[in-house]
Amino acid sequence: MPVLLALDSATDTLALALVTPAGTRCCEVAGGAQASARLLPEVQALLAAEGLALGQLDAIAFGQGPGAFTGLRTACAVAQGLAFGAGKPVLAIDSLMLVAEDARAQGAGDEVWVAMDARIGEIYAAHYRFTPAGWQVLQAPALYAPVALLARWAEQGEPLAVAGSALTEYAAVLGELRNAWPRARSRAAALGALAQAAWQRGELLDPADALPLYVRDKVALTTAERERA
Repeated sequence: MPVLLALDSATDTLALALVTPAGTRCCEVAGGAQASARLLPEVQALLAAEGLALGQLDAIAFGQGPGAFTGLRTACAVAQGLAFGAGKPVLAIDSLMLVAEDARAQGAGDEVWVAMDARIGEIYAAHYRFTPAGWQVLQAPALYAPVALLARWAEQGEPLAVAGSALTEYAAVLGELRNAWPRARSRAAALGALAQAAWQRGELLDPADALPLYVRDKVALTTAERERA
């Protein structure tokens, strides 16, 4: 069993997990604009609670996105800095797959569409299937307008399960879905599980190769666009 530190700040929740042979210790606190200030102190507190030093880790995992632009950069930069300092590899975790793992833990089943609020009227979405070998990506993370995502689902048939914050934010457009999981139980627990699975598959990266996953370049509306809206 490896000793892994995992962190994700792709959403307004800052999620951390410390995987050890004794189990997984989780931490979830307010993130968003506070993520850059809170992340390192929370990491230090998590390690101290288990009596571990940074050098005792086998790897550091981070949520690479998609997600909030600043949050992705924060998680990546902290993971890189810690990994370089400790001489450890990193593990890049799909932040939407994290939502699918959490939904599966709640009982959503083994095939899940993830739909997360991407702000400015758009949705980050992806389609996953869980197998004995782990999660498979059926539809890679991409950016959709709500109506475009509905059209994709109409082409493929109603999803077996959908999870994520877009179910609440765009409920008026997406409508009622039979197997919906709008709220996460524990992003940190899901993060820890995915980090451990990535370690077992040998998906180790040099810290220099750890990069955020962006699926759009535009991160905010212009003043004129906000006024028109």
